[in-house]
Amino acid sequence: MSPRGWIPTKGMPGGSVDPVGAAAYRPPALRSPRNPDFVRKTVTLANGLQIGGDAFVVAAGPCAVETRELLLASAEAVAAAGAGMLRGGAFKPRTSPRSFQGLGEPGLALLTEASAATGLPIVTEVMDPRDVPVVATHASVLQIGSRNMQNFPLLREVGRQARPVLLKRGAAATIEELLAAADYILQEGNENVILCERGVRGFDPQTRYLLDLCAVPVLRQRTPLPIFVDPSHGTGDASLVAPMAKAALAAGADGLLIEVHAAPELALCDGKQALRPADFAELATELRRLAPLYGKRWSRVPREVSWRTGPSAPGSAVREGGDGNGRGLGRSSPGPFDDEVMAP
Repeated sequence: MSPRGWIPTKGMPGGSVDPVGAAAYRPPALRSPRNPDFVRKTVTLANGLQIGGDAFVVAAGPCAVETRELLLASAEAVAAAGAGMLRGGAFKPRTSPRSFQGLGEPGLALLTEASAATGLPIVTEVMDPRDVPVVATHASVLQIGSRNMQNFPLLREVGRQARPVLLKRGAAATIEELLAAADYILQEGNENVILCERGVRGFDPQTRYLLDLCAVPVLRQRTPLPIFVDPSHGTGDASLVAPMAKAALAAGADGLLIEVHAAPELALCDGKQALRPADFAELATELRRLAPLYGKRWSRVPREVSWRTGPSAPGSAVREGGDGNGRGLGRSSPGPFDDEVMAP
């Protein structure tokens, strides 16, 4: 074991931990675009879905897996509207231990059923290093949530998996800290990292968080990794999701995480920020129309192609560049953003 439990930094002479060398070392996630080997990465899932490059992907679904009926209804709706991935949480990090914590492994089984029914690959959160193997058997993409952005044992564990990792920025994290967290995953050998801006803590209570869309072009200057934006958590209000989603596309995002619930008024968490299926379908139509204006193409795989039987083995590969191919706002009654407000 290295001093103080450090992992020897790759690229340093002899793999040693050298404070002077460390100051000069720039990990892969921090390369400047002026570097001649800086080429934007494309993460390709097992079903052929491409993330990054010129592809624009939308992952949509409920915040949490609650019941089979609600999950399948949401999954069918987002698939019909053109989503490329199904999002949903089986393990939920909540501020209060008395709040709904997710269904756990039974929730993963429901996500797998929804994936089989729709052909959509799953992106879902893992919270504990001990749960990584079981979550990886169900998910195409492992999500590290905002609260766990600096859970270093968890970052190292997902870095050892043959699954892409979607890493969310912490609510009080700088861009430099986000990139350093990504490097924990990269150092373990997993280059399939997707960064996600989901809002930072602000002082104005009008929105749940301050969605930092400036982070998107800044990250594009700093790293070749694909960049997603989560306008649902970033605003906390369903009426604000569509305009911020379109703004994220214009800012250069490679994809979006959007919460969609078949019945937001029944949601056990975050119903206020979830779109109804009809509203998501309208937004998806607008995004598909706008994408070519910003050099992007709508990326999804035909519904009949299952991620478990796609052209490559389970997992993904990183390729250079990219190619291939009821109205209403869904708001619940006014009130606090469930129990999701974190301490400073």
